[in-house]
Amino acid sequence: MRSSGTQREFAPAKINLFLHVGPIGADGYHPICSLMAFTDIGDELGLDSADRMELKLEGPFGGGLDPDDRNLVVRARDALLAAAGRQRDPFRLTLDKRLPISAGLGGGSADAAATMRLVRRVAGLDLSDEVLGKIARSLGSDVPACLRGRPVIARGRGDQLSPAPDLPDLHLTLVNPGVPSPTGEVYRAYDSAPRVADAPVLPKTFATAAEAAAFLRGCRNDLEGPSVRLQPRIGDALAALAAQAQTLLARMSGSGATCFALCANDGEARSLTAKMARLHPEWWVRQALIKGAAA
Repeated sequence: MRSSGTQREFAPAKINLFLHVGPIGADGYHPICSLMAFTDIGDELGLDSADRMELKLEGPFGGGLDPDDRNLVVRARDALLAAAGRQRDPFRLTLDKRLPISAGLGGGSADAAATMRLVRRVAGLDLSDEVLGKIARSLGSDVPACLRGRPVIARGRGDQLSPAPDLPDLHLTLVNPGVPSPTGEVYRAYDSAPRVADAPVLPKTFATAAEAAAFLRGCRNDLEGPSVRLQPRIGDALAALAAQAQTLLARMSGSGATCFALCANDGEARSLTAKMARLHPEWWVRQALIKGAAA
């Protein structure tokens, strides 16, 4: 493969607007029901010609990863090339890791999905969306949703996807208190008192952020309590967001440790983000946007 300059693909951060989790099943997985959406911040993948296959890690959080065959980017690359069934010229993938690790933002899953989109496009691989979907399911529960990259309702293991309600622009403040929240540990803590992965009756559309927040307050993230017990600073982050006038809803995403505040508009989110960064300079704080259906 000889690409003309660096080819790039964005890997957007995933937000679980709600996450209902059931008890572990005989297959070893927890059934879920979640409204997943994707933001305008995330990691970025680059692809260049090279003398050998390589993964290069950059960015503020790149040092926390290994470029070996355990990395989801490498696994996604190799699975895609194996499915294509033809030898390819070597290339270098560069991951600009901008999202915190073990953060509940689907970073590794989003990186794997972006890798599949990028490699298929640049290498001209004759692989259908259906084949990519099968590869995605083999890589992890969040990868199929990340491959779509648009709001979905995820059920089962997270790979049974259906369309989400139409959403307006949702303006968020994201905070991560700088503690890891490994998914496996959180689920083990959750298993002491599991709930039911019930599916709320969703409307076809949410007209405003306030309307979305009012509905979401009747939902939950079942992993929030176990995560806070394991890492109390997650609770500090949630409390800090919930105490602010700009916050319509404060919730943790995924298995943590990133928490989000849903705000009424860009100005409110901008104000809240600046305030959180000023009050807690040791935290990772970002403003983010989930682009609405009208975009």
